[in-house]
Amino acid sequence: MSNSIAQMILKMLDQDGSTEIQRNEFAQEMGCVPSQINYVLSSRFTPEQGYIVESKRGGGGYIRIRRVNLDRGVMLMHVVNSIGQSLDEQTCRAHITNLMYSRILDEPTAKLLLAATSDVCFRALPKAQRDAVRANVLKQLLLALN
Repeated sequence: MSNSIAQMILKMLDQDGSTEIQRNEFAQEMGCVPSQINYVLSSRFTPEQGYIVESKRGGGGYIRIRRVNLDRGVMLMHVVNSIGQSLDEQTCRAHITNLMYSRILDEPTAKLLLAATSDVCFRALPKAQRDAVRANVLKQLLLALN
C-alpha cells in the first residue's frame, strides 16, 4: 500500500513539482487509513530525499508537498552525509530508489548500486558487520558518481 501511495504522490508531483492533498480524502481515495498517508510522507518525502512537506490543520486543512531542486552533487553529498556508520538493506534500497525518482541516478546506475549493496554480496560476512560494510560501500559508490 505504501508503494501505491508514494507512486500516486510522485505522479502528482510530476506535473509541476508541487501538489496539495487533503489527507482524509486522499486516504479514502487510496483505500487506506489516514495514518498510512502520514507514514509515507514521513518516510519517503523527507528533506533528505529532496522534498518539503507543509501542513495546515483544521477544516480547510491541506498537506502541500514540493520537490526541491538540488543539483546532483549537493544531493549526492547530502545522502552520503546522512548514511551514518551502518545501513540495512531496506534503507539502502530506499536511498537508491529515491535518488532514481529524483532523477539524480538513471535506472541502470540505480540497478548496479542495488546489486552491489544487496545482502547477497555480503553473505560471507558475519551478520553484525554487513550493515557497516554496506554503508561504506554505498558512500564510496556515491562519491565516485559525484
